Amino acid sequence: MKTIKKSTASEIVEKRSKFIGNLYYVTSVKEAEEKLEEIRKKYHDAKHHCFAYRLLNGEQIIERSSDDGEPSGTAGAPMLQLLKKQDLVNVLIIVTRYFGGILLGTGGLVRAYTQTSNDAINKAEIVDLSLGQVLKIPVSYQNLAFLQYYCGKNSISILETNFEDEPYAIIEIDINEKDKFLHEINEKQFSIQKIEVVEEKYLKKI
Repeated sequence: MKTIKKSTASEIVEKRSKFIGNLYYVTSVKEAEEKLEEIRKKYHDAKHHCFAYRLLNGEQIIERSSDDGEPSGTAGAPMLQLLKKQDLVNVLIIVTRYFGGILLGTGGLVRAYTQTSNDAINKAEIVDLSLGQVLKIPVSYQNLAFLQYYCGKNSISILETNFEDEPYAIIEIDINEKDKFLHEINEKQFSIQKIEVVEEKYLKKI
């Protein structure tokens, strides 16, 4: 599976109709709905805001698409099919249409929505997804500098640090790198006695 590194946009004009595509990295239905609402407000005078998304939910993939008033099957479905063909997840594509006064027909609409979506995808930096874990590990203030250095050097994200009561850090790590991380941290700097797996999730490979 793959995803995008950051958002992209595209625009085409077909028989005076303008199609504006916005491709987003999202991780939840709520986030997708918020992006969709942003686009509806930004282009409030447009009639159609068609969309498709694929989201990871554990081992399942949530898929949804909408033609938003266009003839059935001419917008959302081909956009979703494009995401599936590219094996993209945690992505949302929205294509806004300003009608130019000339009917495009069902074939013309499918081509326009597909091309706009494809252009946005082609502009995106595609990255692989790998299974990872969010770990809570005890870390003293004295050892924080080394942990930050090590994580920075090895593309491991530190999500949070806390030094109240029992000091800890929360990190995101590729599950294939976990044993190496624990071995090298224990060997070079400090012993980790207790590790809590907060959650398992798919991570973007940097």
